[in-house]
Amino acid sequence: MTVIYRRNLPHVHPPRATFFVTFRLAGSLPQEVVEHLREEQQEEERRLQERLSGAALRQERYKLHKKFFGRYDDWLDQMAHGPTWLNDPALAEMVAQEIRRLDEVQCDIIAYCVMPNHVHLLLDLHRFPEGEIRGHPSALSQVLHLLKGRTARYANQLLGRSGAFWQRESYDHFVRDSKELERIVRYILDNPVKAGLVENWQDWPYTYVAQDFIP
Repeated sequence: MTVIYRRNLPHVHPPRATFFVTFRLAGSLPQEVVEHLREEQQEEERRLQERLSGAALRQERYKLHKKFFGRYDDWLDQMAHGPTWLNDPALAEMVAQEIRRLDEVQCDIIAYCVMPNHVHLLLDLHRFPEGEIRGHPSALSQVLHLLKGRTARYANQLLGRSGAFWQRESYDHFVRDSKELERIVRYILDNPVKAGLVENWQDWPYTYVAQDFIP
């Protein structure tokens, strides 16, 4: 059964789907920027609802969410605010290792990129048995709870700190078709290039793409 719920962001989780997920360090965006972008998105969505309905509204809303995700991600790539703890090779490698461990909970990792203040992850949950969801709205929310909980605990131990490590809410999007999948893979691989960290995606040590999906 497809699960739909909303916190600050909409979450649509069909069963056994492929998902593109982005999660960021707590405090990695100025709150005033977050509020401004949220208000702009809500206003544009309100305008769409005034003139569209049904499939046309869903299509335009999908485009709108992509547009504003890109704007959030551009802010993150500037790394101008908040912590950049994942610049530490030990922390970045720990997060990468924990992502790879998701195979143990019946996920297939297609691609990921660990950036200094956020993570992009593309994973397929077709092997995840719905009967194993425990106390979460969906398989994806359970997997992210496990991943973010483990990495936050280990990271805080390494940093000798306490408190929130990750921003509580993540961005997630289920992949509609193979063409969109290809675009997302390319987006993930190009992120450190776009941010000016490397010239070629292969040079970023915390990027992974499954063999069958290398562009």
